[in-house]
Amino acid sequence: MDNCDYKNGMLPQCAPLAMSYTPMQQCSEPAYEDKMALARGTLFPGLDLPFMNMVNKPDGLSTPLCELMALDFVVHELRLYLDTHPDDSEAFQSLQTCIRLSREGRRRYVEQYGPISIDDMRFADSYTWIDAPWPWQLRRKKED
Repeated sequence: MDNCDYKNGMLPQCAPLAMSYTPMQQCSEPAYEDKMALARGTLFPGLDLPFMNMVNKPDGLSTPLCELMALDFVVHELRLYLDTHPDDSEAFQSLQTCIRLSREGRRRYVEQYGPISIDDMRFADSYTWIDAPWPWQLRRKKED
């Protein structure tokens, strides 16, 4: 078992057949970039086990909303990782950095495009929650 890397868990030598076993995630490194993590459904390549070899690619994840979603996804993944690895100070620092980036990104997004959630209305001057554009609505800029 000495030749196991981050993609392989560790099974007990005498694990009984037909009994499920979920190996403990070994470490937080390596990790995908934010957009790739969102596309793959995990921050950690060692947990990336595509069903029937079907793989999502990060194409089309370059909108401001997708960038914000990717950051929020990484925050969520790091929280889950830290639940089982609370002493990983590097992962905790990454979590704090991503939380700050997410808050700042959300603030800028709301200023430029409008509220993402009803919570974003707490400092609004008027009720604009139902105002367009919604993320799925295309809005073209008028040409001068």
